[in-house]
Amino acid sequence: MSEPVGHRSRADEVYEQLKQDIAEFKLVPGDRFTENSVTERLDVSRTPVRQALVRLQQEGYVEVLFRSGWRVLPFDFAKFEQLYDLRMVLETTAAHRLCDEGLRSPNPVDHALVDELMALWLVPVAQRSSDTLQVSQWDEAFHCALVAAAGNPEMARVHRDVTDRIRIIRRLDFTKQARIDATYEEHGKILSAIRAKRGDQAAMLLRAHIETSQAEVRKITLHQVHMARQGS
Repeated sequence: MSEPVGHRSRADEVYEQLKQDIAEFKLVPGDRFTENSVTERLDVSRTPVRQALVRLQQEGYVEVLFRSGWRVLPFDFAKFEQLYDLRMVLETTAAHRLCDEGLRSPNPVDHALVDELMALWLVPVAQRSSDTLQVSQWDEAFHCALVAAAGNPEMARVHRDVTDRIRIIRRLDFTKQARIDATYEEHGKILSAIRAKRGDQAAMLLRAHIETSQAEVRKITLHQVHMARQGS
């Protein structure tokens, strides 16, 4: 089976698919599988599958089992706590940059990007989405856009990496309508503070918003993970 020519290799495609399977709970923590099962399911050769799995292993998603294939690693909640702490530092710093032009990086603040966020989140209640998956995706995009708008590409790159690593756990935070409503309210207040150039208030609101999400993550149980797979 020949490898396709192009920017994305077959190993990249397998990597992205397996990562998506884990994020969507088609593979849940503790699941065991073999390289052969992946090659058959994705209709690819063994080499890109092995390359993709090694990459996922390095990133802490899976582990290789002696003579018995691979296993999706259980959630490392201590690592998630550390990533949330890092996320909080990055986003509160971004909030201050967005409100104080004196802290600008070599690249200027992207006010147009902030305006786009306001158009999406500062809407009447009747216009809010109730689609949990959609709001989850919008929430992730909101936080990435805030950091990107602050004008520091390296900070945005690190934040995207953190976002990627906590995506699987954040999805479980959007299973209730009350959390969706709270997200709209909290995002709206954060954006209003940024629009008013109140950096301390925006950072405080962001910190509280992230801490609430972090607290919800602490409540997640293995049962919820398995229930998420049933609903996926």
